[in-house]
Amino acid sequence: MTETKAIGDFVRRKIEILNEETPKNQAMCAKLRRAIGKPPGSMPEIWDVTLQGAPDRWQGYDGQASNAEWAVHTALALYALHRQGKLDSMNSDANSFAAATARIILRDEGRSDAIRRRFNAVATAVEFTELAYHARGIIQLLKAEGIPMNYPQFAQDLFLFQNPGGTDRIRLRWGEDFYRVLDYNKGKEEDK
Repeated sequence: MTETKAIGDFVRRKIEILNEETPKNQAMCAKLRRAIGKPPGSMPEIWDVTLQGAPDRWQGYDGQASNAEWAVHTALALYALHRQGKLDSMNSDANSFAAATARIILRDEGRSDAIRRRFNAVATAVEFTELAYHARGIIQLLKAEGIPMNYPQFAQDLFLFQNPGGTDRIRLRWGEDFYRVLDYNKGKEEDK
């Protein structure tokens, strides 16, 4: 199993647990939301979600979190933000991060330019914390619109972004996904 696939599978399992409506899981989601923007491992109260069951090979060195740990931590914390106040899961295999963002535009074309600017800020981020910061803004828009996205894939994207050559691959795929949704729906409008 590739490292990238293992990250996606790990995040999927953790989201399935978080989606169970129990007071414990609701409290864990609140803790995860407080972990947004903080380094992995800095909040012991979320370790059982972000670290328990993770392969040893994901452990960072010299007191630094690994790329895998950053990807998992960030994806799960943003998922908790996205799901806040929702009864349904905000995880869906049908929408990549970019496709979900494009769906915001389809719901409100008047905000198209502002949403594209936010999306471009994520896509052109130079370093991981910048990407995570801008992604949080998109997640808040998705939350407001009730649009789910594929968090296991997002975690994989976050991991690949941090690896040599991965940034350009992720940007290309996000651009393709974003415009595939917009072009498809534009074509449907023209067929009417």
